[in-house]
Amino acid sequence: MFRPGVSRHEQVVRAAQKAIVSGQLRPGDVFPSVRALSRELKINPNTAHKVVAQLAAAGLLETRPGIGTVVVALPEATSSERAQLLGGEIEELVVDAKRFGIELQDVLASVSEHWKQLAAKRRPEDKSSGSGKR
Repeated sequence: MFRPGVSRHEQVVRAAQKAIVSGQLRPGDVFPSVRALSRELKINPNTAHKVVAQLAAAGLLETRPGIGTVVVALPEATSSERAQLLGGEIEELVVDAKRFGIELQDVLASVSEHWKQLAAKRRPEDKSSGSGKR
């Protein structure tokens, strides 16, 4: 589950940020407790505590008496802010492509093809849910 070379703390924070910004975790959703996070992810409780503290300091989580730690409502993220969340993955893709000798136009064509395939798979869901979002 965890990628080598990147601290678990950073990976968990990043995964939580993505889940929150993407809407996978919505405002008001209860975030796992430090104990639950530690147990579920098999990480040290101190690491789990650092994760929750960092997300709270970033304004993504808040503690509510009697409820626990919840996701807060965020201002609408811009497209570039959402794209920045992929910075590490994009860098990894570019490094791997260069290592394998793949040209930029081939990488772009492959990304475009995957994009189209995923968009085609999501269309039936969008129609049935009536959301229209992709």
